[in-house]
Amino acid sequence: MIGFRSILTNVAKYSSAAKPQPSKRISSEQFLSELERVEGKEESQEAFIVPKEKIELLFTEYGNLSNEVEDLNDKYRRSLAETENVRRRGQKQVEDAKVFAVQSFCKDLLEVADTLDLAIGAVKPENIQKNSEVKSLHDGVVMMKSVLLKTFEKHGLVAVSPDGEKFDPNLHEAVFQIPKDKASAKPGHIEQVMKIGYSLHGRPIRAAQVAVVQN
Repeated sequence: MIGFRSILTNVAKYSSAAKPQPSKRISSEQFLSELERVEGKEESQEAFIVPKEKIELLFTEYGNLSNEVEDLNDKYRRSLAETENVRRRGQKQVEDAKVFAVQSFCKDLLEVADTLDLAIGAVKPENIQKNSEVKSLHDGVVMMKSVLLKTFEKHGLVAVSPDGEKFDPNLHEAVFQIPKDKASAKPGHIEQVMKIGYSLHGRPIRAAQVAVVQN
């Protein structure tokens, strides 16, 4: 490294060619004192040079800390996602509880609908036409059944009559089987609905009782 004394010597050599600048004259003692102060400062700056090994160690620690921070951020994001999933599942369970809280009550009302069906089917068509009072009573029961079914549908309770559909043991209850040569439906399909089923908001709450064609 070039010392400050050499630099100042070169500056003094070419000072005569430079444009004179107004400056304050100093003594030789002051000049040497200032020179020693500047060189001491240069030496002190060299003393603060950081070794290469320490720099590499700092970069290694920085990389380790960066990886640790990234890992913590990933765990934090996963925790947020899991918390959101738990919240959604809890909300879905609460909504289902509200929707299906009346399920047992609906099952009891189905007995009323079944009784109205029996009352309607108990009257023969010829008796309805002969007696005006019987016809009025029959029409009233039919109207009552219609109003009840509309009320059911309003609250998500829907009648299911799977006539002609393929038999599904999860949705239908087989009461008896019909031989293939005596049935109009395909084998494994429902030939006759003995008792209609019901579903509440798409969830079966009573299976339909059916007669199934033998395979």
